[in-house]
Amino acid sequence: MLSPHAFYSISAVVLAGTAYSIVYNTYLDTSDPLIGHLPHPLSGTHSWANSRSPLNLYLVKQAWSWTSMAHFLAWSTGPRTSRSVANLTRYVTATLWWIFLTVWFFGPPIFERIVLATGGQCVLTPPLAPPMLLPLRYCLDRSLFSLDMHLMPSPVSNAHRQRTNPRLRGGHDASGHVFLLTMSILLLVQQILPIFALSRWSKLQWATVVFNAALIVVWLFASGVTSIYFHCPLEKLTGYCEVTCYLSIPIS
Repeated sequence: MLSPHAFYSISAVVLAGTAYSIVYNTYLDTSDPLIGHLPHPLSGTHSWANSRSPLNLYLVKQAWSWTSMAHFLAWSTGPRTSRSVANLTRYVTATLWWIFLTVWFFGPPIFERIVLATGGQCVLTPPLAPPMLLPLRYCLDRSLFSLDMHLMPSPVSNAHRQRTNPRLRGGHDASGHVFLLTMSILLLVQQILPIFALSRWSKLQWATVVFNAALIVVWLFASGVTSIYFHCPLEKLTGYCEVTCYLSIPIS
């Protein structure tokens, strides 16, 4: 059963962070082809605004791996009633929904389809040149684009060239982080709660609860960071609303 406290908590964090970003103009429009590839203007003074922070690189970017690990621990160490096929089905359903939205959906994932449907284009942002429009296939195939030497000045190294992968820009880029972190929190809370009904905990159950609780706190914090610093408000709302589609799937 969905925990209303978890739902209200993550909703409050996303709403408060988004409101803060509007009032104080702290968010970066990551879909803007002219500025989306640039460092956040506040990254020099606000460490969490840096997309290369340890929080983003080692935790949020690997969020589903961390969530899967925590969920498996909670499922395997919980009471017998929580080690059900329904709970595993819920996890598999969440995984498939994440894949469909962000990785693959009979071709481009749903989030990319939304970007394309709202005017997104394939944009390459070389380090020493203005943004360039490319055919969509370079973004949809996630292939590297080799710039001719007359377009890329000779002092630029090969390693530097390879970091100029084309990306879809300009459309409605729904926040995948808000979506994934919200779904992760709801899934973990739902799986960990039955352990609290036990009168005594084993050492492994203690470790499981601590690990899950710590991860939930980190995901809440990361949701706030994303809401404050990244994506325009509507894109964060779209990412949040995609979780309701997952919640609407009947699992018995």
